[in-house]
Amino acid sequence: MEKPNEKGQCWLDPVSVTPRVGSIYPAPFGAPLAGREKRALGDALKLTQFGVNLVTLAPGSWSFQRHWHAKEDEFIYVLQGEVTLVTNAGQKTLTAGMAAGFPAGKADGHHLINQSDKPALYLEVGTRAVSEEAHCSDIDMIARKEGGRFVFTHKNGDPYP
Repeated sequence: MEKPNEKGQCWLDPVSVTPRVGSIYPAPFGAPLAGREKRALGDALKLTQFGVNLVTLAPGSWSFQRHWHAKEDEFIYVLQGEVTLVTNAGQKTLTAGMAAGFPAGKADGHHLINQSDKPALYLEVGTRAVSEEAHCSDIDMIARKEGGRFVFTHKNGDPYP
């Protein structure tokens, strides 16, 4: 199979992008994300202004820990199945064709949970800030983007091992 952008094309078949499975969170915070697969379509297409991920959530899986971003906007669009959006305001079931957006700097922790018995598929789009902080709402963790990668600390700044 031809790899994306192998010949400089501006298109790709999403199944050609190797999925990232699970999470980079420190233990035990990644456990609820074990059934999440992300295909970084924006990276494969060499986009630099915003990221685009095609995400599959297995039944019972979470998208992330509940969080909000200081500098980056986020947008999701459900393609297939259903997910439960959890925010400070409560829960809302999103089905295929529905969307949600999360402006940068708005301290409204959010995440998606697949509470159904079938996989869910959605697009996740977000801006790419050089530096960023993602604040976790329900656990003692902040993810800070440093040098293109995230470093996880307690809310007091102490690093996770």
